[in-house]
Amino acid sequence: MWHSSGHLVASLAAFTVILTIYPAISDMTDQVDMMWGNTQVLYDSAGRQTVSLSLDCWTTSAFRSKSQYLFGRFDIDMKLVPKNSAGTVTTVYMVTEGPWQYHDEIDLEFLGNATGEPYTLHTNIYARGKGDREMQYRLWFDPTEDFNTYSIIWNPHMILILVNGRPIRRMKNQMRDDIPFPLHQPMRLYASIWDAEEWATQGGRIKTDWSQAPFTASFRNYSANACVPYNRAWICGQGSGDSSWFNQELDEEGQQQLKDLNEKHKIYDYCTDSRRFPNGYPIECGSL
Repeated sequence: MWHSSGHLVASLAAFTVILTIYPAISDMTDQVDMMWGNTQVLYDSAGRQTVSLSLDCWTTSAFRSKSQYLFGRFDIDMKLVPKNSAGTVTTVYMVTEGPWQYHDEIDLEFLGNATGEPYTLHTNIYARGKGDREMQYRLWFDPTEDFNTYSIIWNPHMILILVNGRPIRRMKNQMRDDIPFPLHQPMRLYASIWDAEEWATQGGRIKTDWSQAPFTASFRNYSANACVPYNRAWICGQGSGDSSWFNQELDEEGQQQLKDLNEKHKIYDYCTDSRRFPNGYPIECGSL
């Protein structure tokens, strides 16, 4: 479903990129730092390391990658909060650490639900400080029963979000049309769980039931097959490994999978929200 192109966008011509590849390894704690709150590191019966993040009425919790990255493929297995998770949000996101007004960000936010209701995956992409690119999806499986794999591919051509290997959202690089795209600023990966009862579940109509706390989500098998910039320069240290993601694009089969999944499971698209954009949709909406 994928193919690679040897032609980089014109804006990359002035730069040299040599890739450092970080292969998948079993222990997440080799690649991530615990930040705050109630985080636990456990091992299952197969010896796989699992990191859990918990939320209660006193504190959130989070971890982040030790490295910043400039392009890569990022995979992580997650098992979301079971039962009544209304009001909670479990997130995996990538974000820059420079001035906020120019920041880039890729968001995957899993909105909690009342018992028996499906989870909503809320996505957004910021480039040079501009966001408002929300798309939402109903997951077609119960993400609390077992671990599922969520992925981000970020290269000079596109940002692609995948669920269990299936493409769910793509944003093309359209800088030639003056549409901002995350291209020059490294990003760090974060995961967190927090309370957003004012909007997370049915627009905030259902609040967090703190008698159900702690709310716990679990993570394992974090893999960053990615480029780590050298010092402050837009360049990466020399390395070896699979860098096929760097020129990866969707072929016809992948585009059809993306189209089918969006027709079945997408429940909100900023590019079709005429109330938000009464004077016309954003320019990128014609060719996402």
